[in-house]
Amino acid sequence: MKRIITIGREFGSGGREVGRRLAEKLNVAYYDREIVDELMKRTQLAESYVLQVEESRPLPLLPITTARTFGIPINYPLENRLSIYKQESEIIREMAEKSDCIIVGRCADYILQDLKPFRLFIYADMCSKIARCREKGADAAAVTDKELQQKIMSIDKKRARYYQFYTEQNWGDKANYDLCVNTTNTEIKKIAAAIEKFIV
Repeated sequence: MKRIITIGREFGSGGREVGRRLAEKLNVAYYDREIVDELMKRTQLAESYVLQVEESRPLPLLPITTARTFGIPINYPLENRLSIYKQESEIIREMAEKSDCIIVGRCADYILQDLKPFRLFIYADMCSKIARCREKGADAAAVTDKELQQKIMSIDKKRARYYQFYTEQNWGDKANYDLCVNTTNTEIKKIAAAIEKFIV
């Protein structure tokens, strides 16, 4: 039976680094941006558009002319977003069926539920997330803690809406994961090592 690990994560919690380090320790494939790259190859969509769609919930807004028509109009932005989600889901499934792997984000825990992945959720308190953002991003030095906090909260809110729209589940709800890990004030290297011991 294949070993498939999915990782949901709050922005700034170190979830991606946990995934990379865990993949190295377990000697399995790691998929994150690779999913976007493969989607771009297959669809020739712009990277910026794919990334925008990935973390925003499709809103089924109807045009103003709806009241003047008898039929229900096609919501092209919604159709495009659903199409991207479907194609990403196919790519995620192909990757998971190919070999043991770790997949970060993109509702992979829900998409692969029939394959019984080990579902991780990584989170941290706000101070820790702000500190990690400052460590990782050069542009973070130019903004205040309050501005960084607003950015983090905005990204997490988009992730939650996206996840809820496609899965009808609450993002970050402990009932949807096998292990939830708080990375506050802890080295990611140590966390990855602890998770490895837990799941091996």
